[in-house]
Amino acid sequence: MKNAVIGNNKQKANLIVLGAVPRLLYLLQQETSSTELRTECAVVLGSLAMGTENNVKSLLDCHIIPALLQGLLSPDLKFIEACLRCLRTIFISPVTPEDLLYTDATVISHLMALLSRSRYTQEYICQIFSHCCKLQHWHSCGFKSLPQPLLCANGPDHQTILFNHGAVQNIAHLLVSTSYKVRMQALKCFSVLAFENPQVSMTLVNVSVDGELLPQIFVKMLQRDKPIEMQLTSAKCLTSMCRAGAIRTDDSCIVLKTLPCLVRMCSKERLLEERVEGAETLAYLIETDVELQRIASITDHLIVMLADYFKYPSSVSAITDIKRLDHDLKHAHELRQAAFKLYASLGANDEDIRKKIIETENMMDRIVNGLSESSIKVRLAAVRCLHSLSRSVQQLRTSFQDHAVWKPLMKVLQNAPNEILVVASSTLCNLLLEFSPSKEPILESGAIELLCSLTQSENLALRVNGIWALMNMAFQAEQKIKSDILRGLSTEQLFQLLSDSDVNVLMKTLGLLRNLLSTRPHIDHIMSTHGKQIMQAVTLILEGEHNIEVKEQTLCILANIADGTTAKELIMTNDDILQKIKYYMSHSNAKLQLAAMFCISNLIWNEEEGSQERQDKLRDMGIVDILHKLSQSSDPNLCDKAKTALQQYLA
Repeated sequence: MKNAVIGNNKQKANLIVLGAVPRLLYLLQQETSSTELRTECAVVLGSLAMGTENNVKSLLDCHIIPALLQGLLSPDLKFIEACLRCLRTIFISPVTPEDLLYTDATVISHLMALLSRSRYTQEYICQIFSHCCKLQHWHSCGFKSLPQPLLCANGPDHQTILFNHGAVQNIAHLLVSTSYKVRMQALKCFSVLAFENPQVSMTLVNVSVDGELLPQIFVKMLQRDKPIEMQLTSAKCLTSMCRAGAIRTDDSCIVLKTLPCLVRMCSKERLLEERVEGAETLAYLIETDVELQRIASITDHLIVMLADYFKYPSSVSAITDIKRLDHDLKHAHELRQAAFKLYASLGANDEDIRKKIIETENMMDRIVNGLSESSIKVRLAAVRCLHSLSRSVQQLRTSFQDHAVWKPLMKVLQNAPNEILVVASSTLCNLLLEFSPSKEPILESGAIELLCSLTQSENLALRVNGIWALMNMAFQAEQKIKSDILRGLSTEQLFQLLSDSDVNVLMKTLGLLRNLLSTRPHIDHIMSTHGKQIMQAVTLILEGEHNIEVKEQTLCILANIADGTTAKELIMTNDDILQKIKYYMSHSNAKLQLAAMFCISNLIWNEEEGSQERQDKLRDMGIVDILHKLSQSSDPNLCDKAKTALQQYLA
């Protein structure tokens, strides 16, 4: 059987259909079978697992994993190795659930114990660990996604289980093994264990093997004379440790070793997978650090080098291996998404770098094309890249306009998955800033309705972005737009947002109200239709348990209302609100005092009709006494504001 199935997928499938698997498993588990027979069974099963994904599914359906794990308890090393080799093949298949390794608590400690038996047990066990160590949540560059729960309810995640079983101590010495395969699998193990994990990363920094600290060992493995796979994986280890805060971003092992190594991986000479992994890892390394972004942008002409990611495969003749060409054509989209990701990280903060990226040949066209690609990964990465570039005022006024980027972006926002919606709506916020020429056409294409619906999302980031974009849209907008926003949102939804548990949503909603209530005719118009509800909302917030920023924003809204011609009366006839303004004038926080004074100044301003009655009413309330006290304040702002207000009484 073994000789028939080696390298022959058709024969493998035939044997499975004929029912060979249950029989082989039966023989493997029989105590009466000789060790040689049991070992041969494990070898044949391993060969069947090497075939298609369907083969692996058939093996899993026959409960092969518990049978093989049981086999590891045998005293015979050859049999243990055969079981491990088969387990390794099954676990590296994408159809195998990682959790099958963790169903029995004793398995991990037994595997740790087997690590010392032979170089094969070391290679296979490390390989199993690195494939069965899935994060509870994968944080993609740029935006933290919400944690996805693991299958095993609320148990510790895989990294923690392996860490608690002594993975670091047990695997560290394998990095200096005489076998390349063992060194490589141990390295892969660490790259997965350390990813997004401060606990593991902080431990790794201080572990030494043969008197050498792990980071130094990783740096040695980065050298140009080492195999590419080893360079890349050790760069990933150092990147994870750096992102987790275990190594400083200005440490020479990052700036002089890891970063240049990853840039090298992006060159034309490298294979497709290497270029993809190099660019993605580099994007992650520099994502939050301005200095690393600047260094990367001037290393080896990286920005120009990435443009080649879009022209792949360029010269077909250069690729003589037809199988390779076929594979690369199928995976060319991965290059595009990696390039977009890296451009997004490079341009996250620095204006000059963004300018360089946009001036790279056809860059804006490539992004626009990326927004409509069939691959969701490419779409997401293109939106990220666009978001990063949209942080530039200069670009919003020029390149973004020339390419009508808003059109494909609005299209992306229709029924996209949340992951894309979050980044696309953030980008839309930037396109709706008052200086962006895209603002008009976006409004005409039905953005208000879209954004109002986002504010009702279960997803917090989408609620924040929806309300933020509306806030930007309302800034210095004409009255019709403001009315449309209020109509689209509805009073119920406004109250819903003002009572949102998230302070970000609350602040942006108050910002929206403040922008809606600016310029007199608008203030009077909006307060004539929504006055009662808005005053109610203001009262609610000033009475609630909110931070200083929230209360300050709310008092600024009142000051805007006090600036209206007819809207003023809504404050003057509301004694409750007047008492609150008076209370905040004597508050311990100067910001709140100042905001309350703005309200008073606007109410008592002389040139306006009815100012005398308003001044008298406020004097009777004791406001003038407070103003006298504040005019003696040590805070120059408060003192000036109080004196200006008192002059209104003297005029």
